[in-house]
Amino acid sequence: MQIGMVGLGRMGANMVRRILKAGHECVVYNRSRGPVDEMVAAGAVGADDLQDLVSKLDAPRAIWLMVPAAIVDRFIDDLTPLLQPGDVLIDGGNSWYKDDIARSDRLASRQLHYLDVGTSGGVWGLERGYCLMIGGDTASVERLDPVFAALAPGHGEIPRTAGRSGDYLSAERGYLHCGPSGAGHFVKMVHNGIEYGIMAAYAEGFNLLKHANIGKQSQEHDAETAPLRDDRDFQYDIDIGAVAELWRRGSVISSWLLDLSANALSKDPGLENFSGRVSDSGEGRWTNIAAIEAGVPVHVLSAALYDRFNSRNAADFGNQLLSAMRFEFGGHHEKPKPGQ
Repeated sequence: MQIGMVGLGRMGANMVRRILKAGHECVVYNRSRGPVDEMVAAGAVGADDLQDLVSKLDAPRAIWLMVPAAIVDRFIDDLTPLLQPGDVLIDGGNSWYKDDIARSDRLASRQLHYLDVGTSGGVWGLERGYCLMIGGDTASVERLDPVFAALAPGHGEIPRTAGRSGDYLSAERGYLHCGPSGAGHFVKMVHNGIEYGIMAAYAEGFNLLKHANIGKQSQEHDAETAPLRDDRDFQYDIDIGAVAELWRRGSVISSWLLDLSANALSKDPGLENFSGRVSDSGEGRWTNIAAIEAGVPVHVLSAALYDRFNSRNAADFGNQLLSAMRFEFGGHHEKPKPGQ
């Protein structure tokens, strides 16, 4: 099968490699030429611009956009005049599902198809495969099934869920047609919201383990500091990296994110190379917005999002006001921050 790929960044390039490995043809374009040349060396067909890309694809065409959400519409607008009825545009980035609904309607008026494909796998996708959450019309999804199957992990060595037998469903192979336009990115949005929550739970738990030796540290005894009841309760110098390794094996909280945490702690036990400023790319916010609109509680997911805001010092002024109020009503003086 033949497909075009626009955007050859961390994920796009490896997706092309995986598609090529499965025996399909890829025509590729990137705004900078270097990644195009790399993919040509790997067996892809290079394109100089979008018009060249379209001209090298046989109708009905399928073009996968793997670009940041902020510029997806720009590429759609540039590609639309070059396409013919029956062609398919695919957004594999992390767009807001409501944008997908609008794009699908806009393209349908020109008899063009649009698929939103939430893609999970990151920089490990070439080796492990990509989990694909697909939204759009059934006919287009079915036509592109060979490409989705090539990108997905396959059933691998994961045991089948109890009660399942016969042919493997696509979900068991790592890709799923979730519903009409927007459904794929809706599922990916919630996926990333959950990811925030799981990551926050690991981070908080390991942070508590790190402070399990606080009883060995000198304690300040004044009106501004809540005292430990007994220093003997916190005398544990716990090897955090070893605990991560331990929990990977047989624990009910084992996961790939824990595997990655163990890997990071092995390379940098004190995490000295990280400042703790945690970004959010939008999906966690959209998950919370959707929950509010649907009237569904997401306590953990919202807390995890707000913790990311806090990591970027967005709470500083609020904390200053808290300190100011304590001084105003009780004459409480600030204690210096550690290191000051």
